[in-house]
Amino acid sequence: MTGRQGPAFSRRSLIGAGLGISALGLAAAGSGQAMAAGSATGRAGSAPARGRAFLAAAMDAYPDHGSIRLTQSYTDQAGLFSTAFTYDNALAILAHLAARTAGGLSRATVLGDALLYAQSHDPAYDDGRLRQAYNVGPYTFYDGSRQPDGFVRADGTANVGTQFGFTGTAVGDMAWAGIALSALARRTKARRFLAGAVRIGEWIERTGRTDEPLGGYKFGVDGANQKLPFTSTEHNTDLVCLFGRLALLTGDRVWAARRGRAEAFVRRMWEPSGGFFYTGTNDGVTVNKSPIPEDTQTWTHLALGSRGRGYSRSLDWAAAELAVLDHAGRRNSTVPAGQSYEGVTFSSASLVANEDAPIAEGQPRPDRNGVWFEGTAHLALALRDRRDRGDEARARRLISSIEHAQDLLGAGQTVGGKALPERAGVVSASSPLDTGFGFGYYPYRHTGATAWYLMAAARFNPLQA
Repeated sequence: MTGRQGPAFSRRSLIGAGLGISALGLAAAGSGQAMAAGSATGRAGSAPARGRAFLAAAMDAYPDHGSIRLTQSYTDQAGLFSTAFTYDNALAILAHLAARTAGGLSRATVLGDALLYAQSHDPAYDDGRLRQAYNVGPYTFYDGSRQPDGFVRADGTANVGTQFGFTGTAVGDMAWAGIALSALARRTKARRFLAGAVRIGEWIERTGRTDEPLGGYKFGVDGANQKLPFTSTEHNTDLVCLFGRLALLTGDRVWAARRGRAEAFVRRMWEPSGGFFYTGTNDGVTVNKSPIPEDTQTWTHLALGSRGRGYSRSLDWAAAELAVLDHAGRRNSTVPAGQSYEGVTFSSASLVANEDAPIAEGQPRPDRNGVWFEGTAHLALALRDRRDRGDEARARRLISSIEHAQDLLGAGQTVGGKALPERAGVVSASSPLDTGFGFGYYPYRHTGATAWYLMAAARFNPLQA
């Protein structure tokens, strides 16, 4: 890995790899190929059209390995090879649906069917779960071992991402997959997508439900299928949407009750004096008060809707307390001279990261002012959704910063060894940043960041039930 920044582990990678699981706060962690009919569409050369072109290229990177496929999460330079995180693919489905085009719907349907394939062709389980990540193309691992398959192995099973240990199942990842499948069910009226979402919801109910004092649904299972003790505000926020949507689509009131359980946990994490949400709990009894992440401030607004209007101060907290401005003059910044980017960082811990020490072994030192573009897109979308005075102007500034990054950061990166369309795809961070949860984000073009940007640009709220 000489000369690399090291694998760009997603915050959703920790559960599978067994990395960074500590009392500090894992409860927040939480990441022949036939062309789909229709390609990325939109005004030629527009920023959203280029974002969609990146998603298409990352989805079509391995044409010799079958028509059933997922989207590679990061460019090759990130060091994760053909890893496709479940969370990122759920976002890709939603971003394709946000385009409201025939081509977008076709791509979303192909990805949805791939998630259903993984659900029904797991190499070890038949209980509705999805794994954290899958391989979608061949590569040679760092130790010289060969991974020869595409998403579907020669024996017909889904190609689980064992090389990096991405074999666990997190409730948040499952929830997002269910949200994506239920969105497809609503758009296509195809019963298979609703059936898959219901299987996900039932797995979460069996595996995650807890009667601990703080309630809610716990984190999930590790690669050895052992339950993890953490309960995440973010995960339960995701469930507010998933369970609420299942209640609407199935007409079964049990899902409304389950949504209420998840929502009650989220509300218990509110800090009224500061106007923000805490990350969750490590033991089901004590609220974990540090670090405070960005997504628990923005996703709560998007998921709770009018029921959460009293909590919308969390957006102002994130915009003020997690604001960063990155440029070449910052210590450890990798932004080229003459460029600058504004937005938000991952968490309160990112702002006080040790700039003298690597984020992790083999990785660079962090820039406290590195912009987390995925989170910046969360915030832009939430502000657009809230629509208070000044919110649209603030959102447009953030979106402009993301589009500037798509134009200028991550040039020359590849997916499956192939060049990407010019100026296509948003990097996950402007410079290396330390999340405060045992991993970092880096300037690699990323499916998740690009998908969130596209949803923000389209004013598409994926968390509305």
